[in-house]
Amino acid sequence: MRIEPLLTAQSLEQNSILSVLTGGNAAAVLDTGKLVDLRTRQKIYDADATIHEAFFPVNSVLSVVTEMQDGGMIEIGTVGCEGVSAIPLLLGSKTSANMSYCQVPGLAISIPVNLFEVLAKSDHGFRSLLDRYLQAYINLLGQLAACNRLHSVLERCARWLLMTHDRVKHDDLPLTHEYLGMMLGSRRSGVTIAAATLKTAGFIRHSPGHITVIDRVGLEHATCECYLVAQKQFAGLLRS
Repeated sequence: MRIEPLLTAQSLEQNSILSVLTGGNAAAVLDTGKLVDLRTRQKIYDADATIHEAFFPVNSVLSVVTEMQDGGMIEIGTVGCEGVSAIPLLLGSKTSANMSYCQVPGLAISIPVNLFEVLAKSDHGFRSLLDRYLQAYINLLGQLAACNRLHSVLERCARWLLMTHDRVKHDDLPLTHEYLGMMLGSRRSGVTIAAATLKTAGFIRHSPGHITVIDRVGLEHATCECYLVAQKQFAGLLRS
């Protein structure tokens, strides 16, 4: 039998948005919420389906993807410990236009939609941080759209690995080249060449299903300016 991990006050501190909750509002999350252990590719939201829970990653990473008519998928957004999955709720929708699932396995805190809505209306600090996160998220989407158009697969691969490394806070990333290719909107062969280049440079090590960061500074030199832009977006807008 799988045992659910225990949700504690320390768990809330590990997500930037939940960390601002205090008193009765923090207690409500601890009473009603769950600390869930997400698996790779575990579904969070279906496209056009009603949203029932808001997920706040702790050390997992969620991926927002759009699916084409031929079944192909491409990542259009990611959510880590800096944010929350419930972007559509912040914009007044009860459904998500896109599919969301777990990209990198780990822990996340889930709360029912009704509690999320109550907190967003009653807790000024919580709502203010949600709004700043939404702004940072939208700004980042624009930056990454430009990145995908203008920068090489190698630069984008390094950027994606750095952003994921920031969020999971450990060096080992469970990841296949096929999956990374879908995240980057690139053919697997291109991702394989990029990963081999980063490996030869001594920045990463990879084995089937895993990429390990061994020289973060090297990756920072290999990426484009979009990684630093992303860092600055969240560092500035999520400051209390």
